[in-house]
Amino acid sequence: MADNLSENVHIALLYDFYGELLNERQREIMEDRLYEDLSLTEIAETAGITKQAVSDTIKKCETKLLGYEDRLRLLEKFLAIRQKAEKIVEISGEDSRIKDLAAEIIDIM
Repeated sequence: MADNLSENVHIALLYDFYGELLNERQREIMEDRLYEDLSLTEIAETAGITKQAVSDTIKKCETKLLGYEDRLRLLEKFLAIRQKAEKIVEISGEDSRIKDLAAEIIDIM
């Protein structure tokens, strides 16, 4: 798992990168859990399925997201680039051109 990220934040970031690879039903459940912070019971009521089915779907989605990251490493690369851009801002000193360019990179990310 990621160094300083909580598990929920890590899964949310993975979802940002790979969520479109899930089917529509899986995306709805994951978004309710991650972005709406709904309980399993609330999601089950909304989706018209059991609480156990919601739990199983979330676990299956998390496994898929982690698998995508294991193979593609997009989140890992993103975080490394962002960290390096922040370091450039930190060490750029008075050179505003470098600092501005690094800040633009960070804003894009």
